[in-house]
Amino acid sequence: MPPAELDPWPMRRALELAARGEGYVEPNPMVGCVIVGADGNVVGAGWHQRFGGDHAEIEALRTAGPLATGGTAYVTLEPCCHTGKTPPCTRALVAAGIRRVVAAQRDPFPEVSGRGLAELAAAGIEVSVGMLEAEARRLNAPYLHRLATGRPWVIAKWAMTLDGRIATRSGESRWISGRPAREIVHRLRGRVDGILVGLGTAEADDPLLLARPAGPRIATRIVADSEAALASDSQLVRTARDAPVLVAVGSGARATERERLTAAGCEVFICGGATHGERLTELLDELGRRGMTNLLVEGGSRLLGSLWDARAVDEVHVFIAPKLFGGHESLGPVGGRGIERIAESLSLADLLVGRAGDDIYISGRIARPPTPQ
Repeated sequence: MPPAELDPWPMRRALELAARGEGYVEPNPMVGCVIVGADGNVVGAGWHQRFGGDHAEIEALRTAGPLATGGTAYVTLEPCCHTGKTPPCTRALVAAGIRRVVAAQRDPFPEVSGRGLAELAAAGIEVSVGMLEAEARRLNAPYLHRLATGRPWVIAKWAMTLDGRIATRSGESRWISGRPAREIVHRLRGRVDGILVGLGTAEADDPLLLARPAGPRIATRIVADSEAALASDSQLVRTARDAPVLVAVGSGARATERERLTAAGCEVFICGGATHGERLTELLDELGRRGMTNLLVEGGSRLLGSLWDARAVDEVHVFIAPKLFGGHESLGPVGGRGIERIAESLSLADLLVGRAGDDIYISGRIARPPTPQ
């Protein structure tokens, strides 16, 4: 724990700065750093601005210059001690004459994981860890989740009517929500690594799944399509050479259909699982191996249900329109087996409820025990 006399304000500011990296730095974590000089005044600040760019500590030391000597560095994550895209931050902190380093949390990345703090301590720098740790872990929950599970953080999004329908009985669903809600979805699309839909949604809506306007990332558009049946004239296939499209197929998909999609510019990934759920699990593992941190799932009901049954959803964004569809044949947003007892239900933490035009906008994270360090 950090010494009680330290003011947490610089760390709060460092967390605010770190959040500016969202969508730009993945698969790296978001990190911010504030340097307080020997006189007690803030002399430097920075954040990790893009993947492959300088880390937060380097940015903060650059702005502080010689005033960093004898100062305290507040950093939201343990400084790195290995050479990756950039040199070790630990060496830069030592060279700058920093007297004390306060880290919000240790970095579970295997090449760091306590070694960075140990290296600083061995150089004579006073080290403490734990200030605003809960806030820091919340900020980097997707990064921590990927390191702990090997899979991306799964964000489920859907729009539904007041009576819980995502389509009419004929399958019509555009548009349930209004323009303000769709603008929020485009912002989500612009910061994630992948956007996943099922074949049913791809056929019914013929979506493009691109962020408009473009965000900091261009997501891989992914279709769960066991039979490799995605139509050649769909928007996804027709634009596969402009933005990546990954079609996740079953081992039984015909070679001619796989070749058709590959020839059009799509990447085909074969999932060997016997069931829909097993194939989705294999797909999530593969996306994690590819370094994807955030995956947005936009439906449909079967796909969301399978992920829900597998307890693979980490965050939800739901738009409730003031409309009523009715009908036994109108789909709800989450299919699958469902639960038998209320005690088995999943609850939301960090709940936010607001308005998006005429729609109600609810977002939150699935309440689970904290990700282990």
